[in-house]
Amino acid sequence: MESWRLIDLGMAEPLEAQTFYEAVALAISRDLSPNTLLLCQPASPYVCLGYHQELEREIDLEYCRRTGLPIIRRSQGGGATYLNSDQIFYQVTASRESSAIPARVEDLFEKLLKAPVQVYRRLGLPAEFKPVNDVVVGGRKISGNGAGLIDSAVVLVGNIILDLDYDSMSRVLRVPDEKFRNKMVKSMSEWVTSLKREVGHVPEADEIKMLLKEAFEVVLEIRLQKAEPSGEERRIWEEEVKPKHLSAEWLQMKGGRSLSEGLRAVKIAGDLHLAEVDHKAGKLIRVRAELRGQEIQDISITGDFFMVPEETLLRLQEALMGARLEESDLEQRIGKVLEESGAQIPGMRPRDFVEAILKLGEALPS
Repeated sequence: MESWRLIDLGMAEPLEAQTFYEAVALAISRDLSPNTLLLCQPASPYVCLGYHQELEREIDLEYCRRTGLPIIRRSQGGGATYLNSDQIFYQVTASRESSAIPARVEDLFEKLLKAPVQVYRRLGLPAEFKPVNDVVVGGRKISGNGAGLIDSAVVLVGNIILDLDYDSMSRVLRVPDEKFRNKMVKSMSEWVTSLKREVGHVPEADEIKMLLKEAFEVVLEIRLQKAEPSGEERRIWEEEVKPKHLSAEWLQMKGGRSLSEGLRAVKIAGDLHLAEVDHKAGKLIRVRAELRGQEIQDISITGDFFMVPEETLLRLQEALMGARLEESDLEQRIGKVLEESGAQIPGMRPRDFVEAILKLGEALPS
């Protein structure tokens, strides 16, 4: 049975809460530190940007500047989000040589996320692992997780969600308009949840940390010994990790693919995204949809086109529920509605609506 460290950083300022595990991972890679589980809470709110994302396209920079919210780009992928002390972070950092750590990322998530699942179940919730990297309760996400390599160390980071501020979560993101933001708040509240929402109160942080310790010991078959960060880890963080994350080059790097204007997608939970696209044909077509993978869960079509009779558009939106972003499926559904209704769309073709909806796929992460 391996012996690991348990480091509790307590209430840490945002940059330390978000990045100190990188210093630990570098120390592990250099054979300076043993495998470690870190626990912490952000002492104040901040915005966290995914490694592959573009700062200007994802974040409402003026709002963050006005409200004094720091923005930190993390070293793992995923989407931008608002974080505060209503999350308890768990950060697993280990050598790839550890017998407790699976080699494949999918297996890593499946094994290690049994720990937060156990914690939520101990707190009375029927939590389940949902591939690839979520923990859900009643179909709603209640833990977000990421993983990667730092030098030769494996890292898995995630959170126990105590409570959620849906308005702030939506407000920090750059969106096309307020209708999109309102829809995003609604979708988040439907698909992302918290301990407070599910059990009516927030358990003590120390209780949750003890449950995390016990769960990771069982899942990884290890012993966790309480410890403090080493002097070498503090030095690595101060001299290597912290300067990198405070640099304009790191924050503003073009890590993600560049999307065309008029395309926007926000991850809600798991493979559920809210996307909006603009398509200029004879007239403007704007499509906003909730997508699970490539399947349309909800859709709204607006624009400056004319469709007579007007109620045909409602029928068209209803017919597209459950459709996949596949040309043949969309052509069949759209063509059937327009033919049966005898609709007229001056200056437009049914094909224009097919092309507009297919653009949703361009907005989704690849």
